[in-house]
This record gives sequence, C-alpha cells and structure tokens, in this order.
Amino acid sequence: MTTSTPPLREAARAILLDADDRVLLLRYDENGGFWATPGGSLEPGEDDTTATLRELHEELGIDEQAVELGVQLAERTKDHLVGGHPVRQVEKYFLARASTAAVDPSRATQPDNIREYRWWTLTDLRHAKETVYPDGLADLVALVNDGRIPQRPVVLK
Repeated sequence: MTTSTPPLREAARAILLDADDRVLLLRYDENGGFWATPGGSLEPGEDDTTATLRELHEELGIDEQAVELGVQLAERTKDHLVGGHPVRQVEKYFLARASTAAVDPSRATQPDNIREYRWWTLTDLRHAKETVYPDGLADLVALVNDGRIPQRPVVLK
C-alpha cells in the first residue's frame, strides 16, 4: 500500500502584538471551535511579507501602513483539510505590531468564517480553556515580550 503526501500549501501568519504586548487571535467555529493567529495561504507568485500584510487587511481591515512587520519567529507544518481536501500546510509566523485602533473589521474584505477577534495577554494564553493554535504560542509570545527574539524560526507543533 502506498500513501501519498498531500499537496503543499504555503501560508503566512502574523503574531500581531499591540503596545501592551497582547496578541490578537481570531475565533473560528470549525472543528469544535478554536482561536488562531491571522493569516492564510500565499497566492501564486506572492512572497511571505506581501501575503501577511494582505491577510491582515482581508481578515481585519488593517491598512498596510499601520503594521510594523518584523522577522519570522516560527514555522509549523500540519496536515489537515482545506475545503474538504487534504493539504500539507507549511505556515511561517511573522512578528507584527499594530495599534488596537488599526484593527477595523468593518473594512475587512474577506473575513472568512471569523466569529470574533480578541486581544490576549500572556496570562490569558497560559490559562486558556479554549483551543489555541499553534501549540507553543504562549512560550513564543513570552520570548518576544522579554525581548528575546529567536535567532532562527522556532519549530511549532
């Protein structure tokens, strides 16, 4: 019996922090409900930076000029279903900073199935009863909040 690797889907995601070092997460109802960082798949010919900024605008109405996009903090590879089809998604997570006022979901052009957004403190993340993706996000935010930006992207599960 042979098993095939699902098609590759590249994605860029933002670990978006405000001036108080809170991280913005989006809530979805699929798969029992979960919270995740903003972001999504790259379009053909698009680079990670462009995709991250585009996704922040599409999902949250954030103007490109209102975001300070930083280094890649992490990467995660996950096999899952997208539109009912299996994919192997490779996600790159980038540090981003914006004010809370920059978030304007009324200007979002593709809010997808986002049910809610919320700014989370590190304490909120560490004590979350809900599912939060990716695993290890709290530890990564703690590093950034302590000024210890990883030299190389951290591998998350």
